[in-house]
Amino acid sequence: MTDGRATRWDDHKMQRRDRILEAALEAVEDGGTDIGVQQIAERAQVPRSVVYRIFADRGDLDEQIRLRIIDVMMTELGPVLTPHGTVREAIELAVDTYLRWIVAHPRLHAFLGKGAPSRKSVGSRAVTGTKTAIGVQLGELLAGILDRREVTSNLAEPLAFALVGLVDATVNRWLSQQDGAVSSDELARFLETSIWSVLDANLRALGVEIMPSTTVAEL
Repeated sequence: MTDGRATRWDDHKMQRRDRILEAALEAVEDGGTDIGVQQIAERAQVPRSVVYRIFADRGDLDEQIRLRIIDVMMTELGPVLTPHGTVREAIELAVDTYLRWIVAHPRLHAFLGKGAPSRKSVGSRAVTGTKTAIGVQLGELLAGILDRREVTSNLAEPLAFALVGLVDATVNRWLSQQDGAVSSDELARFLETSIWSVLDANLRALGVEIMPSTTVAEL
């Protein structure tokens, strides 16, 4: 039999946890990535000690902040990863949605990649896992295209991860530049052209010809 007091405590703990994570995201958005636990606690209106009762340590807190950021980002990005319309439209929608989110939330994106500057980041399983999941999903889409054309190849997943890596590396480098030499619109068009070029060239090498105007339903 479940103890009602234990259930109420668990609910209370989850509410505090959510409040702390929301406060952390607000702190990053307002002040940048180098946020302290005290700063987060004050925003969440809880004692600093409560933060460390809910999260194992600062590393755990940072990883949970990343997970919350990913949840926010994927709310917008997730739907466009199931493409529709023409191939051109699907590529444009995915790129534009991703860049629009980054331009609106540059500090949240920076925290995903580097965390707080004052603490050494050793990589994030949450971030790596998300990139992997996107690559796998895209790989399955490409494998389906090859299967329906009776093309035997194991290159669908490498091609998918090449596209994910291209976008990720290019966007991260663009964000690190402060001169604004390349606008977000210019970057979007570059990425769209690059994605199509890599996709088209590799599918053609496998004997599969598609056009930008080909609908996703036809694939």
